[in-house]
Amino acid sequence: MSVDHYTYRVTWSAEDREHVGLCAEFPSLSWLAKTPEAALKGIRQVVAQAIADMRKSGEPIPTPLAEKHYSGEFRVRIPPEVHRALATQAAEQGVSLNRLASAKLAA
Repeated sequence: MSVDHYTYRVTWSAEDREHVGLCAEFPSLSWLAKTPEAALKGIRQVVAQAIADMRKSGEPIPTPLAEKHYSGEFRVRIPPEVHRALATQAAEQGVSLNRLASAKLAA
């Protein structure tokens, strides 16, 4: 598994007053650094080390989000009054409830 395939993000940590590198597939890992570039480099190294340790101990290694298959379907439970309001909006716009919900989620 290549560390290049994982989902990384660098953001500012006001609390630490440094940039923090994060990896979505390894939410317990992070790396603080003075620059965004150093934070990204650091988190990539931490992820590589974590993968090496997991391999050594026989633990399953997370699949990168970019390599997972997504069906495009998931269930969401909402209060009946929200369901009614969305169904009304869809009817008024002349679209299916699914299309309306998909558009709202994408926005």
